[in-house]
Amino acid sequence: MIIMNKINLNMKTILMTLLSAMIVLSSCEDYLEQDPKDELTEAIYFTKPEHFEYASYNLYGALGWDDGDEASDLCSNLADDDVAHGYSVAALDDDDYWKKPYSRLRAVNELIQKAEEYTGDKDEIAEYLGVGYFFRAWNHFIMLKRYGGVPIVTRVLDVDSEEVYGPRNSRYEVVYQILTDLDMAIERLRFESDINDGTETGMVSVEAAKAFKARVLLYEATWEKYVSDIEYLDGDGIEAGAGSNKPEGYPSITDMLTDAKQAALDVMSSGEFELWDKRAQLEAAGAGYGDRHIYYMFTLEDGSNPAGLSKSDNKEFVFQTVYDYTYKQIRQNLSHSMKFTPSRKLMDMYLCKDGLPVQYSSEFKGYRNMTDEFENRDLRLVGLVSEPGKQYWGYGASARGGGARYDKTFEEVELETSYDYTYWPQLLNNAERGVGYSGLKFVTENYNRETNTESYNYPQIRLAEVMLIYAEAACELGGGQLNVSGATPISQGDLDMTINKIRARAGVAPLTYDLIAPYPELTMLGEIRRERAIELYGEGHRYDDLKRWGIAYDELRRSTCLNYIQYEGTSTEYETMVHPQYEDGRMLFDASVFPNGLTSGESATSSYAGIAPTKPGALIIDDASVRSFRVANYLEPIPKNQIELNPALVQNPGW
Repeated sequence: MIIMNKINLNMKTILMTLLSAMIVLSSCEDYLEQDPKDELTEAIYFTKPEHFEYASYNLYGALGWDDGDEASDLCSNLADDDVAHGYSVAALDDDDYWKKPYSRLRAVNELIQKAEEYTGDKDEIAEYLGVGYFFRAWNHFIMLKRYGGVPIVTRVLDVDSEEVYGPRNSRYEVVYQILTDLDMAIERLRFESDINDGTETGMVSVEAAKAFKARVLLYEATWEKYVSDIEYLDGDGIEAGAGSNKPEGYPSITDMLTDAKQAALDVMSSGEFELWDKRAQLEAAGAGYGDRHIYYMFTLEDGSNPAGLSKSDNKEFVFQTVYDYTYKQIRQNLSHSMKFTPSRKLMDMYLCKDGLPVQYSSEFKGYRNMTDEFENRDLRLVGLVSEPGKQYWGYGASARGGGARYDKTFEEVELETSYDYTYWPQLLNNAERGVGYSGLKFVTENYNRETNTESYNYPQIRLAEVMLIYAEAACELGGGQLNVSGATPISQGDLDMTINKIRARAGVAPLTYDLIAPYPELTMLGEIRRERAIELYGEGHRYDDLKRWGIAYDELRRSTCLNYIQYEGTSTEYETMVHPQYEDGRMLFDASVFPNGLTSGESATSSYAGIAPTKPGALIIDDASVRSFRVANYLEPIPKNQIELNPALVQNPGW
């Protein structure tokens, strides 16, 4: 249901619906509660290659939309519940992050087991078996990141299976299983060039499996390097560190970084993918649209941009969840909620066009006027964050004045709608989303898309991430040296083929040793991490990155700030402006609704000194006193009901 275009979608949707009713109805249940399946039913429906094909389609249903960066250190949107900051405050009775991967593994293992028993031509089902191995790795990795070591499940279980009541496997064993499954997948899957014919967009390829393998290898190499020595972080609830059981031949940190770099290079050099850069086409369609070209990569649908670009024009997504307005809408409140509104920290992490951070760049204009910090900046800031005083289309036919009417000017449409399309910051109510700044990533301006009906594809893995993996692995292999005289942890050639291509499409000068040499606080590893934070913001990587770098405790316990209401001892435009959209003389900013007030002194924003500190006068939206991330949060708690069902599951420490 998620991998076909409109030409083939209807028939394959029917077939997959029938399949779901026949053989995979049980996949939505917790595997711990499964009764043995009817062997006759399984025998009937795994006798032909097409049965394996349809079963493999069903596995893609595990892919969805990730909200993982919401309320992180880079986001000012705060949830309303006890896990407002993206991590647990107490062990949960139940947890979908445990339950759903295991229920999905049942369908995965059923496919793999039936493939092993298949008496026909094994080559005819090899690709579908490869899809099974890929998703077995995918689901185990979801649990590894959250819990550390977990019980490995590689077969269909019944109530008497030893895995149901067995202990957790060590972190090492889980990683080894993931990597083994990915190698099995890579041996069997088709290359992107063989499947990307327009009717199979979204199907997992050799390149997608290699990109995912690179992600896993980098994650685990850096976890082992930076996190394994942190006090009492257990991988299996028994031994310190990653757990005591390490499979024979388990890769070293150097091995994992080397393999991550190579897997990423294989994807980068395949010739099948390219960074999205449609500045010329969009600028030709209308002045100013070119600067927002990165925004349009994330909202591609029919009629979603002035240049008429479609999903087929995007060659950056290596692996994606495919949505369709008729058959599979996203069905999340994306545009209305504006999930990924940036914090002060993220705003200052964006570079100036000269490639330097705001605290060092001569091009930075400061904060006195509302638009100053948008001048001479990274196009990811310009395109993905609303600029005060600038006009932006709404979405759908009714929301915020209605969506884009590219054949008309804003002024012409305003005469029809009587709506002022000019954006002004929301600083009158601290309970709403989008306070202070307004994030535009994954926010549509399509006239025909009301909220919940957006249908652009979601990037599970894209080329920019693969390039970032390569650069980070290369720098770590070079020692990850800080700004030490004569140290070159990553070659300029490696920077130019990765980081600097990403910076070029963002309108930012290249990263070079000469550029950062005058600034002792700047390091190559720190700047690569900065690029990762900026580029992948809103795509569900931030919490995992902070954890694997061993800095989550430091980064996630600082105050979250917004706009500078005062700067260098005097009021900024935010504090002095009368709100242009009200006739009652109210000011743009109402201090009475923000109980945390403003920062009173300068403070470090990050453990990386290369990120600009917060100065006095910034609005505090979330005070450090309530940001309660603990060391125990590096591994989330096993849900209570699972331990009750299986006492052999020893809880993670600190819970």
